[in-house]
Amino acid sequence: MSRENTVAFWVTGPGHGELRREPVPAPDGREVSVRALYSGVSRGTEALVFDGCVPASEYQRMRAPFQAGDFPFPVKYGYANVGRVADGPGTFAGKTVFCLYPHQESYVVPIDALYPLPEAVPASRAVLAANLETALNAVWDSGAAPGDRVAVVGGGSVGCLAAWILGRMPGCDVELIDTNPHRRGIADAFGIGFAHPDAARPDADTVLHMSGSPEGLTLALRLAAFEATVCECSWYGTRPVTLPLGEAFHSRRLILKSSQVGSVAASHRGRWTLRRRMELAISLLTDPALDRLINSECPLEALPQAMQRLTHSPGDTIMHRVSYGAPD
Repeated sequence: MSRENTVAFWVTGPGHGELRREPVPAPDGREVSVRALYSGVSRGTEALVFDGCVPASEYQRMRAPFQAGDFPFPVKYGYANVGRVADGPGTFAGKTVFCLYPHQESYVVPIDALYPLPEAVPASRAVLAANLETALNAVWDSGAAPGDRVAVVGGGSVGCLAAWILGRMPGCDVELIDTNPHRRGIADAFGIGFAHPDAARPDADTVLHMSGSPEGLTLALRLAAFEATVCECSWYGTRPVTLPLGEAFHSRRLILKSSQVGSVAASHRGRWTLRRRMELAISLLTDPALDRLINSECPLEALPQAMQRLTHSPGDTIMHRVSYGAPD
């Protein structure tokens, strides 16, 4: 039996979204009711969903944990929701939690779908948790080690977060590479280097590509040193990508490998679960410098229009936060 109604964001056609009112069931003994405080737009993936660019072959693998509807449309999609438990067992009541849930005012989920926030992690920053988990997995996949010279191509949210992690690895010399000069301020705050693609240094031991563009991946191959690994973290949806795999690709014996957050990196898979990885990502969100990545915000009622802007004219936006009118 439904106890209340809520408002959720749905993608209803190519480049079009709307808010829908829908019922929320009452929680049973294994569930909790959560009222959202914030949610985050994972701009790269959600832009592909918003434009209907998820390949048919990936319809099942791309499903978010609490997605409603089916690709391509209509679909309720998202995975960075932070809220406060309104109704549930005594140990959870009133706790601030992260959940891999779409953009929605209130929702009911199983208890084990929630990740309580440590006291040192504010709800307003916790919208970065899913992207930080992706960045953490990418760093594991890349094989970057202490002392490496590392290039991170692409200063979106996942790229900046990966560069932040790598910058805290002993002896790592990290350069964040982006066409947007405003990313230099982020790099400075993180204590790492920055370069425009035209001035990026060569001979990196490890390269992580996160720009979402074929040109960025071409640059990543060019920056890699002899027998270096280029970790491809961008996802292109239905868009084909052409690469220069002639030239020096073979003579330099480069390694090109993919990274995707759906599975724990092979280097850690025997010991780490998805939950342990997410708990680690959330625990790392104590650095106030990370707030610089959240540089766009709107209330839920403005999200349909904001998604059109974020998909086609994002400007300087790194992470867009949706607010739900509740105090942090």
